[in-house]
Amino acid sequence: MFSVIYSFQIIPDKEDIFLQAWHDLTVLLYRYEGSFGSRIHKAGEHHYLAYAQWPDKQTWMNSGSNLPLASGPVRTQLRSSCIEIKTLYEMEVIDDLLVNQQYDNPQITEIKNDSGSS
Repeated sequence: MFSVIYSFQIIPDKEDIFLQAWHDLTVLLYRYEGSFGSRIHKAGEHHYLAYAQWPDKQTWMNSGSNLPLASGPVRTQLRSSCIEIKTLYEMEVIDDLLVNQQYDNPQITEIKNDSGSS
């Protein structure tokens, strides 16, 4: 699995437009390009970080060509609501313990280094 972290510096008063465009583009990338989706985080005033996952680097690098024509205005809205967009990191996933609920998952029970227990 491959992950990418993006940084977005948003134009003041454009955050709602940005967030809607980010959401819509993420859905389109999931539907048409093979993305595993994304999460967005508010990092500060007018500053957001997004974490996106892909099956592999090649799928991410080739993304964009399968998007429908309707994605054009969405991409324009996203770009025009930002002062700056950066790709901060491109990373291979080594281990994945991110879940969408509190502990109730028998798959995440093994502690690899149990030297701290009594």
